[in-house]
Amino acid sequence: MRHKQVHLLTLATLLFDSHGFALNGKRKLVKFPRSKTNVPDFQRPSFAVNNPELDDITLQPRVYPQRWIQLGYLAALALLSDWICFSVAATPGIYEETFHHSAASIIDIFLFTNVASSFLVTDTVAKFGLQRVIQCAALLMTLGCWCRSGVSFLPFLEGNSLMSYSFFVAGTVLVGAAQPFFQCTPPLLSAKWFASSERATSTAIALNFNQIGIATAFLVGGMMATSPVGLENYFGLIAVLCTLVTGGTLLQFADDPPIPPSLSELEKKRKGEKEPPFLESVQTFFATRGFTHALVAFICSISITNVVGAFIDEVMKRGGITGQLQIDLAGAGFELAILVGGILIGGFVDRTREYKKVTMACLAFSSLFVIPLGLTEHAIGKEPLLLLLSLFGLGLTVGSIQPINAELAVDVTYPGDETAVESVQQIGGNLISALLVPIAEFAAHQDYELLPQIPWAASDIRGDSILLLIITLLTLGYYSLFDAPLRRTMADAEAPEETDDTAIPSILYTVPENDSFLT
Repeated sequence: MRHKQVHLLTLATLLFDSHGFALNGKRKLVKFPRSKTNVPDFQRPSFAVNNPELDDITLQPRVYPQRWIQLGYLAALALLSDWICFSVAATPGIYEETFHHSAASIIDIFLFTNVASSFLVTDTVAKFGLQRVIQCAALLMTLGCWCRSGVSFLPFLEGNSLMSYSFFVAGTVLVGAAQPFFQCTPPLLSAKWFASSERATSTAIALNFNQIGIATAFLVGGMMATSPVGLENYFGLIAVLCTLVTGGTLLQFADDPPIPPSLSELEKKRKGEKEPPFLESVQTFFATRGFTHALVAFICSISITNVVGAFIDEVMKRGGITGQLQIDLAGAGFELAILVGGILIGGFVDRTREYKKVTMACLAFSSLFVIPLGLTEHAIGKEPLLLLLSLFGLGLTVGSIQPINAELAVDVTYPGDETAVESVQQIGGNLISALLVPIAEFAAHQDYELLPQIPWAASDIRGDSILLLIITLLTLGYYSLFDAPLRRTMADAEAPEETDDTAIPSILYTVPENDSFLT
């Protein structure tokens, strides 16, 4: 009789589970809220993380194949947003000839809008959830693209005419307002969907995939935007691609997985922690030991990549690379190196948690690689090969600093809001970048003689390289003082708590083997 009761209890549990009910540790039936995922109802189990009354049920962290779809869409949206930001960086002359405004000014408009919008990301995500926010931001970016491109490029419409400068600026502002929702959420996505051994890598992909967007701007923009008509078709291509990616995001992007992927995230769910308002989080972060070191390193990295990317045409030409195709390929290679460095070096940090040592090594190498970008030795002349090697080396080292220190900031502020952490970093990084762009533009035309009295050692260096070198060395000196506990790493290392004898065995809550979300 007892054996039959157990089987009936198990059957009832599974039946009630499909309708949003579960048994708590005291064998009482309780209702729980649904997880906002695309898992079919008949495959969506009930979990202790969704109900405080189920805290005593033993759960093990799990990861799902859906996490790669999530990452893919966030990375694609980031790619498109920075492609739009730097869309005219490869051919600034055509843009200036068409709109009678400098290409650097439209980048500045984008970055300042980005900074203003970043203040809204954390509270918006907390109120509406990751899924809805990313989908709405994708729609906003698509609207901005069509404002920039218009519709006259479509083959079934006669005539070609670019949108007015006012419409172009309005579209740029819309895209700039949408971008922070793709840039500030990678650590949150990594925490929600990826195991502790994957987080730095997934954050590196999501954060640095925008560099592929900049590389695409150099390659595609350099080939298409060679005339006003080509510029219009180029903007139209971006609008169409953005529309397609947004459509996929609306159909496939999910919110939370059924079970968190790590013990630290599971513990946050069990405690039912609510994220505080953004400004309150900011005050807490700056009072947390180690946060400012990660912030300064992040700002240094994003500032260097943005400045070099914005003036890649000038950097290549003064180094002896003057062909437009060669400049475009060099710019694309720099952006690709940033992505590759983030993935490879981020993967190493995932395994070792050596945030400080790796970041300091990257800063040290970056300070060496930034010098040849503006240095000319008079006895040798221009050295295109050295310039390219330094450019790609700089991309590998300085680009990886962003995702590593995004994860470090989340680690030291645990259990703080991941989105708030990244919002602060993006605000700082993009604000400093926007301020540095005009300064670097001025400094690039300042030439400083070195050792002119010694013929074999005489050389000159441009002011923008000196500026970036000073920023890197100051960051390295400050970062060497980092000494803070890795709170999330310690939480992940803790063993899961055992339940008492009254808890329902976790076997009743096992996801079916054929669950399409489960690895």
